[in-house]
Order: sequence, then structure tokens, then C-alpha cells
Amino acid sequence: VQLQASGGGLVQAGDSLRLSCAPSGRTFSTSAMGWFRQAPGKEREFVAGISGNGRMTHYGDSVKGRFTISRDNAKNMVYLQMNSLKSEDTAAYYCAARNSAIMVVSTRGYDYWGQGTQVTVSS
Repeated sequence: VQLQASGGGLVQAGDSLRLSCAPSGRTFSTSAMGWFRQAPGKEREFVAGISGNGRMTHYGDSVKGRFTISRDNAKNMVYLQMNSLKSEDTAAYYCAARNSAIMVVSTRGYDYWGQGTQVTVSS
């Protein structure tokens, strides 16, 4: 099982990026998915989560109103649309999947992790 995250890059403050997560090895259409990020010297932080059926989402306080998580179960894909990016959003972003349809915010609740994609926002 692999989770391939992509879409990161170097942008300026105020720009937008869309991250994609492509699970492989099995279907995650009924699994809750999450995005986390980790900046150098900091702990991994919850960014956004979505339930297995896509009806429930939850965001970290620092990204509410700016980021949107979505999923396309037909394509087995999960996305993170990031708008109004700030320098403090700079981090490696990881997608994660659970063996459950219920979304949680703790890193310990996720069973599978991707390799991360770097987002760098210059001010």
C-alpha cells in the first residue's frame, strides 16, 4: 500500500496550490483520509481530514477558511486545495489513510502514510 502525494512547490504568499494524494495497492474509497504537515523542528500537525463518504470534513485552526479537502472516490484520489498561502504554511505535507471511515485528527489514528510533498511559501 502506498500513498503518493504530489503538487507541492515554491510559491509566493497569497498564491494557491492543490495537493493530490493517490493511494495505490488497495482502494481507500471507504477510508477516512487526512492531510498533515511538518515543518523543520516541529511536530507533525493535523491540517485537514475527510470521512470515508466525504460528508464530514475537519480542519486545523490555522487553515480554516483557506484550505479545502475533497475526495473523488471514483478515482481513488484525495485533494487539498490551499488558498491564500502564508509563509507559516511552509512544511512537508503528508497524506494519510485510516482503516476506518471515521475521521480523526491524531497522527496515531492513521494506518498508512505517504512520503510527503514540500510546500514552500515565500513572503
